[in-house]
Amino acid sequence: QVQLVESGGGLVQAGGSLRLSCAASGSIVGIPHMAWYRQPPGKQRDVVAIITSGGGTHYAESVRGRFTISRDNAKNTLYLYMDSLKPEDTAIYYCNSLPNLGTWGQGTQVTVSS
Repeated sequence: QVQLVESGGGLVQAGGSLRLSCAASGSIVGIPHMAWYRQPPGKQRDVVAIITSGGGTHYAESVRGRFTISRDNAKNTLYLYMDSLKPEDTAIYYCNSLPNLGTWGQGTQVTVSS
């Protein structure tokens, strides 16, 4: 099974930026949709950004214009560049396919302070 390991999270001030990375143990070339999910404290996990096999992208309204998803198939790595961060972006961020694989990594914590 494909293993996904997220990294790059941390503490950042509002208005700052972070780049998250997701390293896959296997090829992601054949996966039609890869996505970043996030789970704020006490809330459900939901999709924030999607990238198709053809490179098309889709974003949740809450992050559109501020986040950019990309992938490097040769490196089997997914990225999420986050700009203009807000306190409400605080969450654990996960990568996965869409639909998800049924299993999740540990995620990476993003905390945005005022």
